[in-house]
Amino acid sequence: MFRYFENLVDPFADYTETDTPPTRLWPFMLDYSRPFMRVFFWTALISVIVAAVEVGLIYYMGRVVDLLSGPPAEVWQAHGTELILMAVFVLLLRPMLHVVDVLLLNNTILPNFGTIIRWRAHKHVLRQSVGWFENDFAGRIANRIMQTPPAAGEAVFQVFDAISFSLAYLIGAAILLMAADPRLLLPLLIWFALYALLVRWTVARVGPASKAASDARSAVTGRVVDSYTNIHSVKMFAHDEQELDYAREAIAETRRTFQIEMRIFTIMDAVLVTLNGLLIVGVVGWAIALWMQGSASVGVVAAATALTLRLNAMTGWIMWALTSFFRQLGVVAEGMETIAQPIDLLDALDAKPLELNKGQIEIRDLSHHYGRKTGGLDHINLTIHPGEKIGLIGRSGAGKSTLVKLLLRFYDVEQGAILIDEQNIAKVTQDSLRSHIGMVQQDSALLHRSVRDNILYGRPDATEEQMIAAAKQAEAHEFILDLQDPQGRTGYDAHVGERGVKLSGGQRQRVTLARVILKDAPVLLLDEATSALDSEVEASIQETLYGMMQGKTVIAIAHRLSTIAQMDRILVMEGGRIVEQGGHSELLAQGGLYAQFWARQSGGFLNPEAAE
Repeated sequence: MFRYFENLVDPFADYTETDTPPTRLWPFMLDYSRPFMRVFFWTALISVIVAAVEVGLIYYMGRVVDLLSGPPAEVWQAHGTELILMAVFVLLLRPMLHVVDVLLLNNTILPNFGTIIRWRAHKHVLRQSVGWFENDFAGRIANRIMQTPPAAGEAVFQVFDAISFSLAYLIGAAILLMAADPRLLLPLLIWFALYALLVRWTVARVGPASKAASDARSAVTGRVVDSYTNIHSVKMFAHDEQELDYAREAIAETRRTFQIEMRIFTIMDAVLVTLNGLLIVGVVGWAIALWMQGSASVGVVAAATALTLRLNAMTGWIMWALTSFFRQLGVVAEGMETIAQPIDLLDALDAKPLELNKGQIEIRDLSHHYGRKTGGLDHINLTIHPGEKIGLIGRSGAGKSTLVKLLLRFYDVEQGAILIDEQNIAKVTQDSLRSHIGMVQQDSALLHRSVRDNILYGRPDATEEQMIAAAKQAEAHEFILDLQDPQGRTGYDAHVGERGVKLSGGQRQRVTLARVILKDAPVLLLDEATSALDSEVEASIQETLYGMMQGKTVIAIAHRLSTIAQMDRILVMEGGRIVEQGGHSELLAQGGLYAQFWARQSGGFLNPEAAE
């Protein structure tokens, strides 16, 4: 039974993806609700039926009171069958309706609605560009992905568990009182009008207050995760107190916004208790007055009293349900600031997979300033022939990394074009482009998974033998066999910690090299590929790198000039332009920037701050 209701909606079913999700709240909620429409219909219908049954039971209890005014034997003879049928209904049919209602809410809607939002939101966010992620806290993005789904699920839950039920119950109560005596409806209507004003006042304030509190919580998460992610820097510079002050500021703001939110609820509760007192006195008092005048039976008084006390108990729940509904919508609205952002870097509508035959790279009049007037690249023209090995050097900020990022299409170029084998990379699919490029970065961060998973990231379908061969080629196999994590996993099954923190810099770099070796892409980008290695290991891995380069088109960025001296051509960048190019000996003979860098380097390193 549980499995049937749990599988009424498949949150992982195929759907039509959009690059521009709805940016307004209700269209956003509707978009995620489409797979649930049939379930919502039946849930609403059953919720109304359950409410009608509850009101009907109160009405029937009043009837029972009237029936019991006669002699017991006559009551049983005249109404015994009716009472038995009602008992059967209460014992069997009423629980069945309630169970179906609860199953639809708790087992169909709640688990699946949150899951579908979390899955699709994560899928959407994962499609965003590298630049998009660089403009926000990873912790805040993750927090919004995690807190929005349960908030949306809770909002939907309240619609069917409380709002639809309470509306049906209120309408049923009005009908019951009007059937007993139309005059009993008057105090109920007066109370409802005042109650509606209170709801309006509360809701108008809860939504914005909740969004502000949710924003503040996300800011706390972002700051705390930022501290934890960079814990080595925090400890190295002994900045525990500074980080505490940084977090305290955000935590204090969270407290302030939460206090404002709670003030609203306190005022609401105080006014609600007063209104409910008016409801009880108005309806029950009037019913007693009608009974004293002989216009109402004892059963009517009993039913009116029971109904009023039930409404009194429900109003707090209804108010909390309504405020919770709008409060959760405030959380969803805050999450939409991340989840509903359009994809900022798209494949062209007619994009085709890159067909790489030779590996020639051509850069035509390329300029990119990250939306600013300065920095980045300025009118770069360059042709890298198939199989050519290019060394790229220059001071920090010269544009080396920007060129690599544009080649990978982490950003769209602002002017000019990059072609690979005469195909504009803006016109091919991003996945096919990056599948043909292997890259080893200076920041050799790894996934918090096993060593095996990290190496196989380069080629998931590789065999165990191919993976181990790549590790050996990267001089990583021996130390991998000695690894053991706190859970007792060893060797290739050992987990490396967040960003590979459990490995040394050199070990992380060698695992990264193994991953790229396994990928065996025809274009190879090396961004300070051996920067974290000691001299002895670097010497052995240099041979590995030169072996990897055979038959590939290579661009290697390095401050250690000795690592690129053997390249076919060396490009010197300055101020976003290529100012020198040629072989090592040729550039030394020119006596320009390269010659200055070579003369000033210490131990083979380029001094990026060197003047002139």
